[in-house]
Amino acid sequence: MTAADIDLIVQSVEFVLIDFHTHTTASDGALSPEQLVDRALQRDLRLFAITDHDTMAGYQAAAEYYTRIGGEMTLLAGIEFSCRWSGLTVHVVGLGVNCNHPALQDGIDRLTRARLDRATVIAERLSQRGFCGALQGALEAAGSSQPGRPHFAAWMVEQGHVKDMPQAFDRYLGQGKVGDVKAFWPELAEVVAWIVAAGGVAVLAHPLKYRLTRSKLRRLVADFQDAGGTAIEILSGYQTPDQSRQLRTLAQECGLEVSAGSDFHRDSSWGPDLGVELRHLGELCGVWERWSGPPSCLPGGQP
Repeated sequence: MTAADIDLIVQSVEFVLIDFHTHTTASDGALSPEQLVDRALQRDLRLFAITDHDTMAGYQAAAEYYTRIGGEMTLLAGIEFSCRWSGLTVHVVGLGVNCNHPALQDGIDRLTRARLDRATVIAERLSQRGFCGALQGALEAAGSSQPGRPHFAAWMVEQGHVKDMPQAFDRYLGQGKVGDVKAFWPELAEVVAWIVAAGGVAVLAHPLKYRLTRSKLRRLVADFQDAGGTAIEILSGYQTPDQSRQLRTLAQECGLEVSAGSDFHRDSSWGPDLGVELRHLGELCGVWERWSGPPSCLPGGQP
């Protein structure tokens, strides 16, 4: 890569807001796909992906809406898959996927069944702690979206069992708590294979959130790359400068492309707004360079 190439990459992200990690009401977000598109346009994003958990429904609704209204933004087909690695739950984002591809559709169907099975187990565990009616409450909170722990948290808040959603996760639903059920997710290599088969880019999501040692994180990245993964998020939500430097170094040493997103779910005092801006990437290559042409909507993930 020449110095001129690097300058072009830096310029392309220095003045343009992007966001490759967002959620709608199709999974556990607070805004509808249409509302999230409107927010992205208001924030003047130029590159934008909806990456709901284990479903393409949010992207598909957003793509239909954006095709009608138009704008100066490229909307990418995206998804965030849950999977297992070494006994941990890990998330992999797929960008630019063909959402009609059979491998991807089979994977989504499998995850839909897994989420319902998982919700049943979570409800059973909460019932043993005295919280009866959790499954029905979570399904009602989820509506037409995929049931997940945030829907159990919303039900617990509504019932007065906890004061807010952070407390629900701190006490009952967070990592290592009674409602943290992992056994139903597919393996990391399977999920990456679905994304790659569907023509997408597999991105290891928020790698520091797994709280791994340096050596174990390196092993996760190595297994991810062996499976066909090619990119890593170096910015996802709020991070310290030291954390961002750590991830940039990891990406460079492992030869990974980099991605970035807000992991936006809802307006809150503890979460960032839609849109991120990167500067000074050095020799790193951003996945957004694949889609930095004229603004467009990519229904079905097809360029």
